[in-house]
Amino acid sequence: MPLLVVDAANVVGSVPDGWWRDRQGAAERLRDALAHVARRGLADHGGAPERYRGGPLEVVLVVEGAARGVTGVPGVEVVAAAGSGDDRIVGIVGDALARRPQRDCLVVTADRGLRARVTALGAGVTGPRAVWPARSGTQTD
Repeated sequence: MPLLVVDAANVVGSVPDGWWRDRQGAAERLRDALAHVARRGLADHGGAPERYRGGPLEVVLVVEGAARGVTGVPGVEVVAAAGSGDDRIVGIVGDALARRPQRDCLVVTADRGLRARVTALGAGVTGPRAVWPARSGTQTD
C-alpha cells in the first residue's frame, strides 16, 4: 500500500482561512478530510502521481506545536512531533524506505528544505494543492 505523509503545519498554513486562531481545530479538520483520501486516494489534479489517485493509502499526518493534541482516526495515523515536524517526517520516510526500499512514499508539503531532504531518501513530493479538495470538504464518499 502506498504511503502518504502529510506535513500538517504546511498544508494547514497554505490557505488563509483563519487556521491561526485554532491550530488544533484546523489540524483536526485536515485529519478528518484525509480519512477520505486514505480510502479513495488523491484527486486527479494537484500534481499527485497516478498511483496515489486510487485507494487505499496509508496516511500519516505529522503535527507539531499547538496541534500536538490531535489524535488519529480510522485511516489516518497522527504522529505528534516532539520537536521539528520536518525532522519527524524525514524520520518516518527514512524508516519506511529502510524497511521496504521499493515502497511508494509521497510527502505532501511545499517546504523546499523538507522536499529536498525526503527526495534524497527516495520519496516523491507533491504540494498542498493535492489535498485541497479533501481539505475543503468538496469530496464525498
